[in-house]
Amino acid sequence: MTAALVFFLISGCLCAATTDPDAPPVLLGVDVLKAQGYALLAGKQVGLITNQTGVDSHGRSTADLLAKAPGVKLVALFSPEHGIRGTSEAGEIVGDTIDAKLHLPVYSLYGAIQKPTAPMLNSIDVLVFDMQDVGVRFYTYLTTMGMAMEEAAQRGIGFMVLDRPDPLGGSAVEGQVLDPRIQHFTAYYQIPVRHGFTAGELAQWYNQTHKLGVSLTVVPMKNWKRDMLWTQTGLHFVPPSPNIRNPTCALLYAGIGMFEATNVAVGRGTDFPFELFGAPWISGEVLAKRLNDLQLPGLQFSPTLFTPTVDNYQGQLCSGVRIKVIDSKLVRPIDLFVQIACLFRELWPNDFKPRWDEVARVTGSQDFEHLYIQNKPAAEILDVFHKSAEEFVKSRQTYLLY
Repeated sequence: MTAALVFFLISGCLCAATTDPDAPPVLLGVDVLKAQGYALLAGKQVGLITNQTGVDSHGRSTADLLAKAPGVKLVALFSPEHGIRGTSEAGEIVGDTIDAKLHLPVYSLYGAIQKPTAPMLNSIDVLVFDMQDVGVRFYTYLTTMGMAMEEAAQRGIGFMVLDRPDPLGGSAVEGQVLDPRIQHFTAYYQIPVRHGFTAGELAQWYNQTHKLGVSLTVVPMKNWKRDMLWTQTGLHFVPPSPNIRNPTCALLYAGIGMFEATNVAVGRGTDFPFELFGAPWISGEVLAKRLNDLQLPGLQFSPTLFTPTVDNYQGQLCSGVRIKVIDSKLVRPIDLFVQIACLFRELWPNDFKPRWDEVARVTGSQDFEHLYIQNKPAAEILDVFHKSAEEFVKSRQTYLLY
């Protein structure tokens, strides 16, 4: 597969595609499970790892469906970062609680405890994972899935994934594969930044490549195709966290989100998180012009001023750039990160402050740091990223479901 093809197919922009009225609707894993009468869970006591995105194609909560499913005993819920309702901010510790509607314990897997413990799993036969990821390695939901799989394997508990689309599409793969020497909650799998896996595919990949030995069942979707844009699925986009508000935001997060490892504001505390970025030391006019001169596929840039209410430069006026997605199929968010960072190096070398240990976690290795400090051009850095992504695409074929 060529680099051009690896990066060509990207989903997520509301303006880039519309649902084909003649195409069969995409049925989520939970839809398929329900259509089968929940037979795969018959007689089982179930723990459900979920949040507000765990809904069927009609918006009905998976937790509510399993609580009412004949022959199924839902005994506990488990929540990821941002909590069971997705309202907690990034990094905010989430505690255990009781679900007000179902009167079930909700165990937090984000905070002091990141894996289900023996007392939590004492009465559970199978853990079911159903929540919407954003298709980016450093987003934490799939880390929670992997850690729960490890614990299920250790305790002889079954693990089921109710599959969902990758919001960034399943064909495009971007960024460097994670160096196995880097281990962190936001750097968990040896996969590219933008991996192109669904949750079910990643679960299969992880179980087999790391020889977990967990009894894994993936309930696949129906009618989803790898090259689908989100709007082509006909599914409503439920924001997976407070600052991933739409598919365009999710797409840009894959690149602009990397700047959270630096002293750049990425739009948290504004109406357009990850759709703009800046700092008091940036000239938005200069930066927007330089970015437009690069003619990056599918993107346009305009100068902007904003004052974040939280995060970097809280309460300070920032000058920066607003990003407009013209064609999400052409956008390469990891390329965008590299191009912006190299412009910072040229224009504001004394002001831009990467935290290199964190940069390694989001980019995948120390290669970016070394090349950047050596003043290598963006094209040379991107060549390293592109080749890594291409090699991964060749190796992942065995684990694809669609």
